[in-house]
Amino acid sequence: MESAPCAAPQPPRLLDRLRDKIRLKHYSIRTEYAYTDWVRRFVLFHGKRHPRDLGAAEVEAFLTHLAVERRVSASTQNQAKSALLFLYKEILGSELPWLDNVENAKRPQRLPVVLGRDEVASLLSRMTGGNGLIARLLYGSGLRLMEAVRLRVKDLDLNRLEIVVRDGKGGKDRVTMLSGSLKAPLEAQLAVARALHQRDLADGLGEVWLPFALERKYPSAAREWAWQYVFPSERLSEDPRSGKTRRHHVDEQNVQRARRCGRRGFTSSPRRTRCAIPSPRTCWRAATTFERCRNYWDIRMCPRR
Repeated sequence: MESAPCAAPQPPRLLDRLRDKIRLKHYSIRTEYAYTDWVRRFVLFHGKRHPRDLGAAEVEAFLTHLAVERRVSASTQNQAKSALLFLYKEILGSELPWLDNVENAKRPQRLPVVLGRDEVASLLSRMTGGNGLIARLLYGSGLRLMEAVRLRVKDLDLNRLEIVVRDGKGGKDRVTMLSGSLKAPLEAQLAVARALHQRDLADGLGEVWLPFALERKYPSAAREWAWQYVFPSERLSEDPRSGKTRRHHVDEQNVQRARRCGRRGFTSSPRRTRCAIPSPRTCWRAATTFERCRNYWDIRMCPRR
């Protein structure tokens, strides 16, 4: 009896090809989520037609829909455009001249609203616990929000009062100073994180996400204390790529919510009450820079935006 012929393997779907290309280029998982979402919206907007059958007119129509009907910001519109250009150039291989002629939305130039010393002290006094400690790192060490929540034990040097920022903006590493007043709170936070890690190890868990191929190169590194997050999450979660159950770092939105709650206590001018801290990265780092320059610090030690 003849065996039935094997079915030909199905080619990967468009979004799967998009995810594979993004991971090949080592883009962040946030970029992966954003790009796949924009491509999905683009396809649905044009009645589920395949992007290879669409062109410049359809791309411009989608971007116009975002700007006119959805009234998105210029940065959001430019993100959608970047996702579509990545799709056509990297996935569909379309080297068409119109790809480079799609104009970017003009982003307005705005000045950051920088809090004064008394306002920063008032805000920090209302933020307690791990969120308050992260806020103090943002202000005292000039860290970005994601750099603070992703901080690992091995990158914290309490003896030399230094923090090594790994894979920062632009994929660059840097060293920044650590305020001496934060040494004791960080030691207490490390004790809490270590106790949580010991409990996970006793339950047969205790792994943390490692960048690139370190997990294969050093199989036991994911359970080592040095690689654990300084600010671990209270809950275990499933890794969206590997499917493993791990303890991730705290959600950055918790810090933003705590900051908004602390801001409500301000009684200063209406201008600052409306936009006390519109962006955690911009205002905290700008406040750190201005404060150091006011105190005659070397401007080269001020964190760059």
